[in-house]
Amino acid sequence: MTAGHQVSGGSADRHDAPTAPGARDGGERAVAVPDAAVPDAAVPADRAERERAVGDQSGASPVTGTRPGHGPVTGTPHIAAGPGDFAPLVLMPGDPRRARRIAETFLADARLVTDVRGVLGYTGTHRGEPLSVLASGMGIPSVSIYATELFRHYGVRRIVRVGTAGALPLTVAVRDVVIASAAHTDSSISRVLVDGVSLSHTPSYGLLRAAANAAGQQGEAAVHIGPVFTSDHFYLDRPALFDALERRGTLAVEMEAAGLYAVAATEGGEALAVLTASDHLRTEEALSAAERETCFDRAVRIAAAALLGDVRISP
Repeated sequence: MTAGHQVSGGSADRHDAPTAPGARDGGERAVAVPDAAVPDAAVPADRAERERAVGDQSGASPVTGTRPGHGPVTGTPHIAAGPGDFAPLVLMPGDPRRARRIAETFLADARLVTDVRGVLGYTGTHRGEPLSVLASGMGIPSVSIYATELFRHYGVRRIVRVGTAGALPLTVAVRDVVIASAAHTDSSISRVLVDGVSLSHTPSYGLLRAAANAAGQQGEAAVHIGPVFTSDHFYLDRPALFDALERRGTLAVEMEAAGLYAVAATEGGEALAVLTASDHLRTEEALSAAERETCFDRAVRIAAAALLGDVRISP
């Protein structure tokens, strides 16, 4: 999610799903994914019962276990999927509706595996390989919860965030893609993980290299590789801070990458953020809702190519 801009035009609306390139990219067929808002169609009765048992109970056993008075429980406090429901490779947009759109148009044979608290997750295939998509919500706390549970309890090995960012220098235009080679942050997550140390938050080099290679084959609008700033404050108004970050090569402002990178380092997983510049902090230009729907395709294609760069994932 973009942070650090004033609300103008459509810049604050991050809730439109991308038109992902399923029909054009690799021949995947679009699939009809049940709308999670319709319980009878989207959530089997046994899963709905598990969600009632687990959804707001922080003491539930992860993935499998029992709870007195409830019987068998599958899932975590935030994810209702069972063992094996997630692929080792996960695309992670912020918006649940964008996750659903990716499942509908980018994955083959997609099925809903979780919708606790309205956060949607699906698993299908892309180019014949198992691939999942799960929404992260907004901000470091939310993305940290979902990434931790995926890495720790579901055997996920790689997560690529596909989200939005506010462009910072004039060399980055609205519609450009930014691949985050590092994530500066004002969050305490840099300081609380290792006592006395402010950690650097960086992606997996393998994912970064694969994304850069994929970007070079796109032949469309510019793709930039460099650091971003992950802010805890969506409406942050500190012009001097943005000036100082820009002088040090920061390309964009968003709200999740540093948290995802920190979790991946802690859990032994791999992570990357591939972001679309949906607005500009300097010019105040912003994409309309319709334009955003057509501009996220490239980020999703680059992210998926990075995930599939070497599908032989070590157990």
